[in-house]
Amino acid sequence: QVQLVESGGGLVQAGGSLKLSCAASGRAFSRYAMGWFRQAPGKEREFVAGISWQGDSTYYADSMKGRFAISRDIAKITVYLQMNSLKPEDTAVYYCASSRSRVTGPYEYWGQGTQVTVSS
Repeated sequence: QVQLVESGGGLVQAGGSLKLSCAASGRAFSRYAMGWFRQAPGKEREFVAGISWQGDSTYYADSMKGRFAISRDIAKITVYLQMNSLKPEDTAVYYCASSRSRVTGPYEYWGQGTQVTVSS
């Protein structure tokens, strides 16, 4: 069993930055691929970024490439999402998730989410 707790969301102006954190519990964390997803009001949840369990492979949705960076600290059992050059359309609830198989999923465990609001 893996439990995930996100933090770091908040209100930021367009062009600003935020760093989200996802603290994981569970001894198998180091072997799980991790991902960040987001869901804006009235929209479906979408993939944002993912990282392999070794941390050597990262994947991003096209609209996030060059602006967002995912990383993981196995010692701290934490995954991060650094978000730069934020836009109002990045406003959403951001979720951390883990996959026992691969970055492309499926993702079995999910956090409760953290709200990110970008003002124009």
